[in-house]
Amino acid sequence: MTSLVRRFLKTAVVFLAVGLAIGGWMLAERELHHRATSPYVTSAHTHAILVGFVMMMILGVAQWMFPRPVKGDWRYHPALAEAAYWLLSCGTAVRVVGELLPARDTTWLGRVIVAAGLAQVVALCVFFANMWSRIRAAGSRLREERGERF
Repeated sequence: MTSLVRRFLKTAVVFLAVGLAIGGWMLAERELHHRATSPYVTSAHTHAILVGFVMMMILGVAQWMFPRPVKGDWRYHPALAEAAYWLLSCGTAVRVVGELLPARDTTWLGRVIVAAGLAQVVALCVFFANMWSRIRAAGSRLREERGERF
């Protein structure tokens, strides 16, 4: 397991902890104080869990489990996988924190949140464009040629 894969997976677990903490806060607000949380808090919780945890976990496992790039494959670049990690982790962290800040009437904060969301989108596009050539049959092609069915 490479260091980038470990970073994806460990970052996913950190986002899970953040998402669970936000979810616990939302539950306490609703059940103990009879207050609904704002849509911003809901969005922060959703992004921490779905993008921060689920997507980071999926990307880390994909990076680890997909077949290695073929020698001489010019389409896969480890630096792009690294860039996708930083864009996604920083974009998600900024988005979560930005949506939890109480100062909602500032234009600059809205712009920061939009930029963070765009970083998430770019990260996912970069990651999968970079991984495209690694989505292929590795050993199963040989087994299929021998007539194995699975």
